[in-house]
Amino acid sequence: MNQKDIKWDQQVRFRLIEIIAQWEGRLTTNHLCDAFRIGRQQASRDINKYISLTNRDQLVLDRTIKGYRPADDFKPFFTQGTAHEYLTMLHQQYNCEETLEFFSWGEAQSTVLNVPDRVVSPKIVRELIAAARANLRVDIDYVSLSTPEIRGRIIAPHSLVYDGIRWHVRAYCEERKEFRDFVLSRFRNEPYLMDKSSNTRDDDDDWNCMVALTITPNPNLSDKQQSVVADDYAMQNRRLKIVTRKALVHYYLRRMSVTMDEKLLKSHPQVHQLTAYSD
Repeated sequence: MNQKDIKWDQQVRFRLIEIIAQWEGRLTTNHLCDAFRIGRQQASRDINKYISLTNRDQLVLDRTIKGYRPADDFKPFFTQGTAHEYLTMLHQQYNCEETLEFFSWGEAQSTVLNVPDRVVSPKIVRELIAAARANLRVDIDYVSLSTPEIRGRIIAPHSLVYDGIRWHVRAYCEERKEFRDFVLSRFRNEPYLMDKSSNTRDDDDDWNCMVALTITPNPNLSDKQQSVVADDYAMQNRRLKIVTRKALVHYYLRRMSVTMDEKLLKSHPQVHQLTAYSD
């Protein structure tokens, strides 16, 4: 099965089929009808085509539940099969209740903690993306906690980065003469696109260098507590191997609340449950 031969809109419907079947245990044509505003016949064709494309009995028609259930050996093809995909869909449902109506909760309830978004100007994002695509220098105003007054910077952006909390742009800073991360919400006024930059993504060593990290439970936790933490992340032998860009390591560790400070690990092990070392 080559997914490239399947139209994008149908792949989206196949993704929904897998997520609902795997995580709710019951799939009906109504899920597709309500989510994509399609007819029951089209929904039925999508389900049957999905079953035929996977070349295995992925879904079982179960009349006791009036729908399809996942087979005992269900294997996702169009999704990764992670809880994150289902929970992200819940988040979308929470934010778009008028358009996503395929969840029927009954007595069950769900809520999502939404923190305020950082304010980012569309004009700034558009110009930074245009500059990154053409490798242009940009004259733009910026503020930071260390320099709260508005100051002009000339940067050469090459990539956008989301650290799980806020968006950054990775760019060469002509003032510091190095590649740095700039928080999108801290740019001010309208950027001015300049000429080509001689500093490209290929010159950003920390961006192009991949680093292997091993994340482990805090050794100062009890043996049983370490097992609990290891199970949280499906660790193998209490080790979680991660490969990421060197430039993003500190974001990764902060997002997972990982610390390598021995004093903190010893004094507050239940607060600092994870530590790491580089391979």
